[in-house]
Amino acid sequence: MKLNRKHLPILITVVLFFMTYLAGSLRYDNFFSTRVFLNLFIDNSFLFITSIGMTLVIISGGIDLSVAGVMALTAMVSAVLVEYHHFPITAVIPIVLLMGTMIGFTMGVIIHYFKLQPFIITLAGLFFTRGMCYVLSVDAVTITDQVYVNIAKTRIPVGEKSFISIGVIIFLVVLLVILYLTRCTRFGRNIYAIGGSESSAVLMGLPVGLTKVMVYTLNGFLSSLAGIVFTFYMLSGYGRHLDMLELDVIAAVVIGGTQLTGGYGYVIGTVFGVLIEGVIQTIIMFEGTLNSWWTSIMVGLLTLFFIAVQRILLGNRSGLWKSANLLSGQRKKPRGIQTDTTS
Repeated sequence: MKLNRKHLPILITVVLFFMTYLAGSLRYDNFFSTRVFLNLFIDNSFLFITSIGMTLVIISGGIDLSVAGVMALTAMVSAVLVEYHHFPITAVIPIVLLMGTMIGFTMGVIIHYFKLQPFIITLAGLFFTRGMCYVLSVDAVTITDQVYVNIAKTRIPVGEKSFISIGVIIFLVVLLVILYLTRCTRFGRNIYAIGGSESSAVLMGLPVGLTKVMVYTLNGFLSSLAGIVFTFYMLSGYGRHLDMLELDVIAAVVIGGTQLTGGYGYVIGTVFGVLIEGVIQTIIMFEGTLNSWWTSIMVGLLTLFFIAVQRILLGNRSGLWKSANLLSGQRKKPRGIQTDTTS
């Protein structure tokens, strides 16, 4: 069976993950263990969640630089409300989720209806969210609320000696929901169509404006949800938390095989992209003699490599192929798109 060249980026990503993990396992004792593998998910659960949201944004042809700022603001607002104003967690979580959702919605509306570049608007969102963190407090705010502490310490057994955290469970639920949305709903097909060619999507009568706004709104929600998971992980809020994480998020999406020009990508690929970053970080930790900045160097090199791979293998054709397929399906079935454009 001949392999479709458009599947090569995700295949390279998966192979690279297993090769990197195998290299670490051969070099270091105890690297190939259930505990180390599960720690990849525990330590990066918030990164998984926000990277999944970024994947949808990039597939739609956009970008969002505000994700780390929204996460940091979520942690700061949570800490201030709990510690200074004694809000219960049942009130704090809906408040911060609504906050992140509204930030995403506002940026989506401005981007689409004012025809402004996502890079500029989301950069403004990044500055706004980071600035609001310091308005609330210039110092770190530690969370001592017992409910938060208990959730942070909750361990869900996996086997006899291993466990996962609440954050991993939240990530898995998010992954399943987003996989369903992208593969089984018209909303997911519209995201791919708009990213492939927005002008073609308009001609097809797709709800371009509504879909774009919904994508940024969903991404804002997932960013704030990731911020909640990060709050459980750190039990504190601080304006410097997650500084430059938005670049790690974008890198994970690109390494996962999603095309930066839109119209093509995999949610599962992004999961492997985050895992690759986690394995690199774990290897550097096991090595002990390497500076932690080598993680950034390796991620940067991998990002450049995958951009080159996408350019060589896909060019700008994948989005056009998807749009052509959708247009063909629209001519045959004028009442709605029935062709599955996801991979």
